[in-house]
Amino acid sequence: MGHQNHNKKVGDMPHMIKGFRLRSFLLSSATAILLTLPANAQQATDAIAPESATSPVSHRDAVRAPNWMVTAANPLAVEAGANVLRRGGNAIDAMVAVQTMLGLVEPQSSGLGGGAFLVYFDARSGKLTTMDGRETAPMAATPPLFQTETGEPMEFYDAVVGGRSVGTPGTPALLKVAHEKWGQLEWPSLLSPAIERAEIGFNVSPRLAGLIAEDAEKLSRDDTAKGYFFDSNGAPLEEGALLKNPEYANTLKALAQNGTDGFYFGPIANDIINKVQEASWNPGVLSLKDLANYTVKERDPVCADYRGYEICGMGPPSSGALTVGQILGLIEPFDIGDFGPKSPESWRLIGDASRLAFADRGRYMADIDFVPMPLTGLLDKDYLAKRSKLLESDQALESVEPGMPAFSHAMRLADDEAIEFPSTSHFSIVDAMGNVVSMTTTIENGFGSRLMVRGFMLNNELTDFSFKTHSNGVPIANRLEPGKRPRSSMAPTIVMQEGKPVIAAGSPGGSRIIGYVAQALVGMIDWGLDPQQAINMPHLINRFGTFDIEAGTEAEALEPYLQQRGFKTEIRDLNSGLHIIRITDQGLIGGADPRREGIVIGG
Repeated sequence: MGHQNHNKKVGDMPHMIKGFRLRSFLLSSATAILLTLPANAQQATDAIAPESATSPVSHRDAVRAPNWMVTAANPLAVEAGANVLRRGGNAIDAMVAVQTMLGLVEPQSSGLGGGAFLVYFDARSGKLTTMDGRETAPMAATPPLFQTETGEPMEFYDAVVGGRSVGTPGTPALLKVAHEKWGQLEWPSLLSPAIERAEIGFNVSPRLAGLIAEDAEKLSRDDTAKGYFFDSNGAPLEEGALLKNPEYANTLKALAQNGTDGFYFGPIANDIINKVQEASWNPGVLSLKDLANYTVKERDPVCADYRGYEICGMGPPSSGALTVGQILGLIEPFDIGDFGPKSPESWRLIGDASRLAFADRGRYMADIDFVPMPLTGLLDKDYLAKRSKLLESDQALESVEPGMPAFSHAMRLADDEAIEFPSTSHFSIVDAMGNVVSMTTTIENGFGSRLMVRGFMLNNELTDFSFKTHSNGVPIANRLEPGKRPRSSMAPTIVMQEGKPVIAAGSPGGSRIIGYVAQALVGMIDWGLDPQQAINMPHLINRFGTFDIEAGTEAEALEPYLQQRGFKTEIRDLNSGLHIIRITDQGLIGGADPRREGIVIGG
């Protein structure tokens, strides 16, 4: 039966794969991946996965390395992190280099003007912890901030573009606090790769060029952003254009010299506030006091048991770990491993489990510092077992309602209606000492608020709050409140077994992040896939009732079967950015999502 190998270590999976029936459901016949590791799998020092076209039908093999590995969404960022590890730095040192380079070469997705969640395993102490660098709402932000004069929610992009949507950035503080706690190399040396690259310039990638062109109207509303992302004739920059960013270099130099005081106080802070409050489009309420008062919060990880593993990640204000954990807990009683990835039954179970988990997410999940949550109840085995019985039919659930998890007190909440769009980045790092980083980082929507200052984009994170505060008089957990952190779907994950990390994973993708990560974990744990094979699988995502099916993949063949089972379906692009490292007794195995531009480097 499908459960017979569930208690094996992930490190044993290469042996499991050899006996796995060839029922794989991977992309297309031209790009299907054999369920055995390739005979020529790279094992040389500094193995690098070649960059290929950013298409879901691109074939890639997993990368192997004995000691350390970095995987992220841009080659320059991966190389920056790898160089840190080559010269004796640890995973936290490499994280600083990777993130500051991503902020330069992938400015639409993350950067100093945004926020991040870090899940970190410290090999010396054997402790897993999470750090919350999520943006906060300004103290002057009132609940009706995103409502019209008549009290109706604003249109999404009317709220996004300009200063109104900007929350207090958390990424610079997260980098510095983590480095002070765990880093080894000198702080200034970790910023120098991005400083040097900003000064000499980088070639605009195909993805960045396409996104600039796609967002040209909104992006051109801010004169600073227009001057940076458009040429002298006012046209969006094209692929291959050399782009220099001396302002970003100067910002990083201030951080190198003065730490985060160089960001949250002084001239840079003043420029941020002036940009937000004096924006010609939608001026905002962020203040110097908000910057000065920002703090990173170290939190205990949220972990869910699944087939002998602990699936650990970021707790509230992220909904990621809770919702991924619920999905896996709901399908655990079923033989997903026996059904296999080509079976409509597998996807019926995963899809409806996701719908049930998202119903709880919409009702209960928000910033736990502001809203009491049934944190334990949501992952309680008895609660999930009861909810799982709803999946015993062979048809799609006709309707889905939130459950009633055990709660420490009575509280009545209404369902959230927040919109969360997919523009984020994820990277995973393992160093030679056994430290593990899984970090998801964002400015929310593509190019955030479209406001640029000092060489970086400012976030639009406040639009992750519900624009409505109540529904029929009942409060919504994820409503906007001063100082509150908006709910997120980011799901940086470290999978533990017997007290040791065995997988580091995560993805961008808005609220679909949860499905991407859950699917990849099922692929590795239940279906015996290596990280790259799990990443390459076509996506099938169901959050709110409609099954999103990845266009241009073999997943399209499942559409009639899912429709027969009662699902609404939509074939569409599903642009994940999964970056995964598996840790085995024989070394490291890594994968990078071919839907983006990243690579894996290991040594």
